[in-house]
Amino acid sequence: MPSILALLVSRLTRSQAARLVAVGAVCLLGGAGAFAVTQHLSFGTGVYWAITTATTVGYGDVTPKDTAGRVIASLVMLTTIPLFASAFALFAGAVAAAHVRRLLAVVRAEPTGGEVVVYGDAPVVPQVAATLAGAGRRVIVVSRDQPSGLPQDVRHLAADPTSEGAVRRSHPDRASSLLVTGASDADVLVTAVLLRQAAPGVPTVALARSASVCRALRELGVPVQVSADEVVVQTLAKSLEAPHAGEILLRLMDSDGYRMRELPAGPDDVGQPLGQVRGRHRGLVLGLVRADHVSIGVIEDPVVEAGDQLLVVEPLSPSRSS
Repeated sequence: MPSILALLVSRLTRSQAARLVAVGAVCLLGGAGAFAVTQHLSFGTGVYWAITTATTVGYGDVTPKDTAGRVIASLVMLTTIPLFASAFALFAGAVAAAHVRRLLAVVRAEPTGGEVVVYGDAPVVPQVAATLAGAGRRVIVVSRDQPSGLPQDVRHLAADPTSEGAVRRSHPDRASSLLVTGASDADVLVTAVLLRQAAPGVPTVALARSASVCRALRELGVPVQVSADEVVVQTLAKSLEAPHAGEILLRLMDSDGYRMRELPAGPDDVGQPLGQVRGRHRGLVLGLVRADHVSIGVIEDPVVEAGDQLLVVEPLSPSRSS
C-alpha cells in the first residue's frame, strides 16, 4: 500500500504549477518566520507582512527596521513574487488553452454507444487505435494531447484522463469496452479507479508495468489487468522454447478474417470437460474463464460450470476461416 500511495503522490507532484506554488509557499512562510524573529514581531504579523509583500500590495504598516529585515524583504520579493506569478500564468494558460480547444472543436467526440474508449497517452495508443479501427470498431481516444499518428477515423477527446470531470464527460458508461493506458502506472491506477466508479459494468483492460499496481487494481475490482512487460518477457521466453510461438501469438491477435470473443457456456457445455467442449464449437476454444481466472486446459481438463465463459477464436463469416 505505501508504494501505491507513492505512485499517487508522484502523479500529483508532476504538476509544474503545483510545484511552483509549493516552493513559493515555503519561501513565504520561511521569510515570514525570519522577518518575525529579526524584527521582534509575532509570527502572524510576519505572515501578514510576507503576504502583502509577495502580492505586491505593500500597505506599509509593517516595514523592516534594520539591515537584516531589509535583506529578508529583498529575498522574499525576489523569490515569492516570480514563483507565484509563474504559477498563476500556468493556470491562466491552461484555462485559455481549454477555451481555444473548444473554439477549434478539439473537445468533442463523446461515446454514443458501442465505442471502444482508450484512455491515456501511452506510446502504443495510436497503434492500438488503428488496429481496432481497422477491425471495424468505433474508437475514441481520451488524452491530454492528440497522439501523433492517430488515424483520421479515430475520434479524439482532449481531456486529462486522470481528472474525474474529464472521465465523466467521456461517458464511459455508454462504451462497449474501455482500455486504460498512461505515461506512468500512477496515471493508470487513478484513471482505472475513476472508471470503476463511473462505469462499473463496462469491461475494462488496464495496461500497467508494475506487478503491485496490477494487484491493487484487482483488489479495487477492476476486471482485467495486463502487464505489458510481462507479456513481452513471457512471449520471448516461450519463443526460445518454441521458435514459432511468437508468430502464433501474432496470428491470434491479428483481426483479419476472425475475432476473439468471450462467449457464455451453453447448456450443452455445462458439465462437460473443456476438451470435449472444444470439439463441438465451430471456432477455436482457447480456454475457460471463471471468476476472472483463465484456464487453458493443459495441466488439467476443467469441467465447464454454469456462468463460465469460453474464450473462442471464430471466423467473421462462415465462408472465411482463420
